[in-house]
Amino acid sequence: MTALNNNQWLPTPADLTLLQNDVHVWRINLDRPEAQLQHLAETLSSDEVGRAKRFYKEQHRQRFIAGRGILRTILGRYLNVDPQKLQFSYEPLGKPVLADTFSESKLWFNLTHSQGLALCAVSSDRQIGVDLEYVRSISDVLTLAERYFSPREYDVMRSLPPNQVEEVFFRYWTCKEAYLKATGVGLAQLEQIEISLTPGERAKLVTEQQWTLLELVPEQNSVAAIAVEGVDLHLDCWQY
Repeated sequence: MTALNNNQWLPTPADLTLLQNDVHVWRINLDRPEAQLQHLAETLSSDEVGRAKRFYKEQHRQRFIAGRGILRTILGRYLNVDPQKLQFSYEPLGKPVLADTFSESKLWFNLTHSQGLALCAVSSDRQIGVDLEYVRSISDVLTLAERYFSPREYDVMRSLPPNQVEEVFFRYWTCKEAYLKATGVGLAQLEQIEISLTPGERAKLVTEQQWTLLELVPEQNSVAAIAVEGVDLHLDCWQY
């Protein structure tokens, strides 16, 4: 598995350049001080403010504000636009994309979060998706693998020693979901996407040869994957 240690998440460069073969991923801590949350909330649109208010738990509300506000801040840097001026459209299954006003930028992005951590993946003129999961114990993990994975993927899962099963399950899951998020088709097609991987092998998409999978370990006990349209890509990892 191609893993990144924490010290390989670099500070944001002063000159943020995104070339066509570049993939940028940002690691974001969603637990922010109240003063910063207030500033980020001011960048949100009225519909985003409405969504934030619908969260029952205050922690979830604050993390939503942080995620959307920081996403706006990051994209604003690439586009040289104030964060609050960004506009989004939504695909049929809810995936946010830049509104037509910004279509000439050819900037693609995707956001994922789990607990207090988020990842934002950005590319130029290439569809992109990202998914993040914390590795945790699942009592019926092989049953889930048999239901949602291909026969070959399930065979790999069954062959693993018990101490590797959960991690490999979540590697499969994040790779599949990253691709489905990139294409905007949703989890209904999870079992139709086949991934080739082993504990010591980098993941590859079997069903789509002209796509690249990039695997990350954002922090301890977590796995993540980025699916990007194209090959021969260069990955940079930034710490927001």
